[in-house]
Amino acid sequence: MQRYGNLSGDSGVDAYEIGDDFIKVRFRTGVAYWYTERSAGAAHVAVLKRLARRGQGLGTYISQHPEVRDGYEKKDPDD
Repeated sequence: MQRYGNLSGDSGVDAYEIGDDFIKVRFRTGVAYWYTERSAGAAHVAVLKRLARRGQGLGTYISQHPEVRDGYEKKDPDD
């Protein structure tokens, strides 16, 4: 996984991994969530990828969009 840029300095996101049709986001709690095009929608996954690469806004976007926040395909505890 790639370390998240955290340009704001106060993100709950720690790291991410980008695949063709998914993004895996690991939070500082150690839990990683898989957001796929099938589970959260292609448009949302595209935004998540862009925000992850930018290093800002990823955690906020996830928390402010219930269809994303609750739309993960699976989660890995203590990834």
